[in-house]
Parts: sequence; structure tokens; C-alpha cells
Amino acid sequence: MRRSVIGLIAIAAATTLVAAGCGPTGTSASAGGSAADTSLVYATGEPDHLTPGRQTVAFDQVMALFAPLTWIDNSNKVTDLAAKSVTTTDNKNWTITLRSGWKFQNGEPVTAQSYVKAWNYEAYGPHAWENSGELAEIVGYTDLNPAKGKPKTTEMSGLKATGTDTFTVELTHPDSQFPMQLTQAQTGFFPMPEAAYKDLAAYDRKPIGNGPYEMTEAWKDNQPFTVQAWKGYQGPKAVTQKVTFKSYTNMDTAYTDVQAGNADVVFLPADKMTSAKGDFGDHLYSFDSPGIDYLGFPLWNKKYSDPRVREAISMSINRQEVNKAIYGGLYTPATALTPPDMAGTQPGICGQYCTFNPTQAKKLLAEAGGFSGEMDLIYPGGDGLDSLYQAYANQIRQNLGIAKVVAKPSADWASYYATLTNSTVAGPHFGHWGALYTSQQNTLRSLFTTAGGCYFCTGKYHNDDVDKLMAKADSATTQSEANTYYTQVQKRVLQDFPVVPTFFDRYSYVTSTKVTKLPSIEGSPVISQIKVS
Repeated sequence: MRRSVIGLIAIAAATTLVAAGCGPTGTSASAGGSAADTSLVYATGEPDHLTPGRQTVAFDQVMALFAPLTWIDNSNKVTDLAAKSVTTTDNKNWTITLRSGWKFQNGEPVTAQSYVKAWNYEAYGPHAWENSGELAEIVGYTDLNPAKGKPKTTEMSGLKATGTDTFTVELTHPDSQFPMQLTQAQTGFFPMPEAAYKDLAAYDRKPIGNGPYEMTEAWKDNQPFTVQAWKGYQGPKAVTQKVTFKSYTNMDTAYTDVQAGNADVVFLPADKMTSAKGDFGDHLYSFDSPGIDYLGFPLWNKKYSDPRVREAISMSINRQEVNKAIYGGLYTPATALTPPDMAGTQPGICGQYCTFNPTQAKKLLAEAGGFSGEMDLIYPGGDGLDSLYQAYANQIRQNLGIAKVVAKPSADWASYYATLTNSTVAGPHFGHWGALYTSQQNTLRSLFTTAGGCYFCTGKYHNDDVDKLMAKADSATTQSEANTYYTQVQKRVLQDFPVVPTFFDRYSYVTSTKVTKLPSIEGSPVISQIKVS
């Protein structure tokens, strides 16, 4: 899936490479035609890398070129793709068996060693590959990433090839969600051929994958490049012969190009949400997604340390009104800490505190001692968020009776992100998490535990009860049991109310009239299954 990731807070959408209704053995129930002589132009941002273990903003391109071990179907079930099976008896020790006959696009066989070598190379700290953290649960990862000095080994002890098509993975703790982590968007789990290591810089420009498309030319900075359907792919065949990825620095320009027919698909820019229906009609597509927006808080600041202050702010926001005015009605007001397309999520679990009620909001604020001084709402400048945060500021000021509430953008993303990591953010602030796999685990662990990697995104919130409940979910023997513990996690976090859930995202796209079908998984287009006239 395509995810435009900025730091650890994913402002996300996605592109998966396998389609709903497509079996993992190479037949496609939804393809319905030949890929001959068909093409489309896919508008994206400029890639950072095309190597799976390195990319952070090139999900579209990388997942057209590679296939994951597992994938998520439209009913949120994990299905094997490049893997024949992913099995365990204790959620800690896993055996992965590959489908035989799979090859890379240069003819090399895809073997267990293709994964083991790629994962070890990526995890080796001195290489500083961006997606290394996705492998952090594997035993031996810390040996490759010591706190001081150079690693004394180049291989994780918990990762072993036990046969041509079989390898084992030992995790540091039981994790019932591991098969889901091997799906589409966690590109750090993808394999690489032996040819890659001969010249990694060249490989980054023209990677050799195991997916539905292969490169026809090397990627050059700020230049379009084309991929073509690969005849040797063992998964669901591509229905469009060629896809040209065209990068834009301004997505409003991309939007205009799609209108003019100079490009065919683009993720809907935020400032076009209210006009897209009128501009594109039936060629506006809006999908449920694994993303959620929220307001975070500097929990160390006495002004925001009382949960009743945070609850009052939440209840003072008329989400329905904001949705209509800012998002053109495309989003859904949040009523939980995870979006409804994640298995086990209970919409409405947030209860009264996610419901607009200015009278009760004022009462809560008064019980907490009121609010003195100026309230600053902080958000990254330059990302099209001005109208949204001005609307929040106006509603909080009017509905809570606070004299001065100001929407304050940072100079850019980097300066905003720094205020989170160094704990200097001045007030309620922008938050978004686009999960990399559709399990509540990804969002809850990332935002509400110190081990999740983005706890500073929520004011460094931490609660021992939450950690214990997450551990129980990891050890669960069934998904239903895990979901029971995730529900308990949500209830416990909401007792503290460290964030204000605002919206469940819907990932929206507009297309040219050339596109006749835009299938999706996890809220994002399946590039290989897009049909064009």
C-alpha cells in the first residue's frame, strides 16, 4: 500500500499489490482480461529509495515490484502469498515455508536464504537502513544494534534457514500478530536476490523484485519511470501492462493533471476534498482505511495534565461540522482509538467523551479548575492543515469560553517533529497514525507503549496496565482472544484520555475517465488490478 510517511507519524494512504478475490497460487478471480497494450500514469511523491528495506515514502513503487509473504484480504483475514505457510505452537517460534517455483525477475530462485540474508543485512546497525526497526522483535536484533560500539556479529541468532524453502524465526516474546506483520506494507520483510549485493546503489535505482511488475528503466531523480507486467509472476497477474510512476512536488498539480487526463490516479489532496465530488463525480473513490487522526497533548504541562481538560476539549469539537466543512463529508468522526476496519475494534468505545456536548465540556473544564492563558494548537506548516486547525481553534474557543485559542503552524515538518521528540511542543498538537498492518496492535503499541516507537507522539504516555494487557494480547492463542485484550487496552487508555480521537481516515483517490475500476485493499488501490479502458 502507498503510505506517505513523514517521520514516525504516518500521514498515510497505501497501495497493495494483491487483489480482493485473487488466490495466492497465481490465478485471479477479478482480473477478467489481458494486460496487453494497457497503461496508466500513477501520480506520486518523489521516492526516497526503491530498496524495500530502505524506502519510507515509495510504497506504491516498491509494492508493485515485490510480493509479501502474506496479505490481508477484504475480510481482514491473513492469507499466504509468497509463503506457503506461517506456523507456530507458542507464538514465539515461527516456521515459514515458501511456495516452490517462485523466482526473482532476473531468474534467480526465491529461497529461504533470500529472506534470511536480506533481513540480516537490513538489521545490521551500521548499515542504517530505514526499515530496520520492523525486524526488532527477532532474537539477536539487539546484537546487531548494540548501545555502544560496533556489532560483534552480522547475523541475528533467531533467524535461520533450515532448508531451501524453509526458515525459522524466534521472537523475543510471544506475538500472535506476527503473520499480519509480514503483509503488504511492512516492506522490511521483503526478500532480495543475490544480484542486489553486487551494487546496492545501482539496485536502489533499478531493483529486482518478485512481484507483478518489473522495472523497464532505472529511476532517475524527479523523472517518471515505467514498470511493466512480469510474465513470471506466480501471484495474481497484473491486468494493466504498464504503469508509469510520475512524481510531483505539489499534489494539487497532480490533481489538475488527472482532471486533464495527463495522469490517471492520485491520492486526494486535503485541500481538494470539498471540491473533488464536483470535479470528478463517480471517479472519486473513498475507502475505509487503517488510519486515525487525533490531538496529542504535552502531558508534562500542568495546563493539560488533568484528564478532564482533555475530555472537555474533545467534547467541545463538533466533528460532524468539521467533517462537512473541511473533508467534504469523506471522513468519519472517531469513536475509538483504532479505526473500524481493524478486526475487533468496538466503535463507540470512547463514549460520551467523543460526542459533541459543549454544555458538559464547560462543566468538565470548570471542575478541572478552568483554563488560564492562551491555548496554542500546534501543527506542521505546509501540509494543508491550516483550515482544519483554525476550525478546531474556533470551536474550542467558542464552546469552552477560553479567551484565546490560536492555531499555530510550525515552519515545516522537521521543526514540528523536533518539538515532539524533544518534548517542547507547546499545546494540543497534530497527530495521525496510519497503521502498517490492520491489527489494533500496530496502532495501540505504537502510540501507547514505550516500545512502540511513537510514544512521544502522545506526550510520552505510559501505563503499566496497558503494557500488561498488550502482552496478554501478544500471547493469545486466537485472534478473538487477542481482540478481547485490545478492547481492554482501549478502555484502560481512555480512562486516562491522553489523546483526543478526532477522525477515522478514509483514503480517497480521484482518477481520469480512462480508469474503469479501482479495486482496493485496506483502503488503498491495488495497482496491478486497476482496470483502464
